[in-house]
Amino acid sequence: MTAKLRYVSMVTLDGYVEDAQGRFDWSQPDEEVHRFVNDLLRPIGTFLFGRRMYETMRGWETEYGSKESDPPVMRDFAQLWRGVDKVVYSTTLERVSTSRTRLERTFDVEAVRALKAGSRKDLTVGGPGLAAGAFRGGLVDEIDLFVFPTLLGGGKPSLPDHVRRTLALLDERRFAASGVVYLRYLVK
Repeated sequence: MTAKLRYVSMVTLDGYVEDAQGRFDWSQPDEEVHRFVNDLLRPIGTFLFGRRMYETMRGWETEYGSKESDPPVMRDFAQLWRGVDKVVYSTTLERVSTSRTRLERTFDVEAVRALKAGSRKDLTVGGPGLAAGAFRGGLVDEIDLFVFPTLLGGGKPSLPDHVRRTLALLDERRFAASGVVYLRYLVK
């Protein structure tokens, strides 16, 4: 059985992952959403990242969730992060600084297709730039969106332009305290 490639994204109601200045401070999940994300990612075996998303996330290796005083949900995510394989696609990054991580210079659709076919666990693609290549290559099997009750009016879109796919809603959940809505789609 081929593993699935899932695109997981925190997104504003108007479809952006960051504002025009590159900020994403609106996307900090509360404990309930964070716990749900942790459980969603628990069965994942490999994270695929572009350089920028990797640089944002690599703090989970040693900084975030490392202290006993950190909330349990953060410590849990840090443990998940350290326990999965990571592939970083970058032409500018000189080296990776986290465990279980390899650096690839190009995003090769056929190589990722082979990675999916050879994996016993699902994969995620993080970051809209890298995800755009995965969508265009027909690699994305599911989309997991966490829609935050925020409007940015512009910025970096979560989903790529010029890609048309039919989706089927698989799951949804409303987080009352934060107003976040989770939507899970199958890409047909």
